Amino acid sequence: MLEGKKALVTGASRGIGRAVAERFLAEGAAVWGVGTKEPADLAERVEQSGGRLHWRSADLSALDGVERLVEELVAESGGFDVLVNNAGITRDNLSLRMSLADFQKVLDLNLSAAFIVARVVARDMIRRRRGSIVNMASVVGIHGNGGQANYAAAKGGLIGVTKSIAAEVASRGVRVNAIAPGFIATDMTAAMTEDAKEKIASAIPLKRLGRPEDVAALAHFLGSDESAYITGQVIPVDGGMFF
Repeated sequence: MLEGKKALVTGASRGIGRAVAERFLAEGAAVWGVGTKEPADLAERVEQSGGRLHWRSADLSALDGVERLVEELVAESGGFDVLVNNAGITRDNLSLRMSLADFQKVLDLNLSAAFIVARVVARDMIRRRRGSIVNMASVVGIHGNGGQANYAAAKGGLIGVTKSIAAEVASRGVRVNAIAPGFIATDMTAAMTEDAKEKIASAIPLKRLGRPEDVAALAHFLGSDESAYITGQVIPVDGGMFF
């Protein structure tokens, strides 16, 4: 349960981020969601949550403004108990064809922005001597994937950031972990053909793509006090794809 806790969820407009925000609200948390696009049903969601959902539209790939934005949100909320660093994009291409601009853009949002957000939130958590940071990595950051050198570099880097910050803040009661989703049915996989999805599903021991709710369930566990003795870990949610 997250009753009475305050959470910051980035990339909360859709997919995994939205599922995390909805799970946290269902578990009693107040949620500050950040995304580039305001959800069409935002007013309805705020009402249904009893005013516990707060929204800020922002593009975290504009790195110059990230630290100031998060400082404002920390002040507005009075401090977060949980951070889920989920905002991300893909710009897939073969390495030999990938532009440096597309390589850098993915690193800016998926790695640099996540680092900045985690650092600002961690400062406040350290002061209050409690908190849980959950970084959304990927199995691609562990195993690599053809056509995703930029995404793999960013998510692999985020795993390194997770372990490093975890080592730095553990003595202050702050935990930092990463989730590594496999193939999850979101907008990022919607562009794939049905044949491609079926081929991927056939290679997964559980024989299906994951659901955003599968990832949100683990985010809830890592954000709650039930995981109080877990830090510095990278936990795949991949249907057994790489065991």
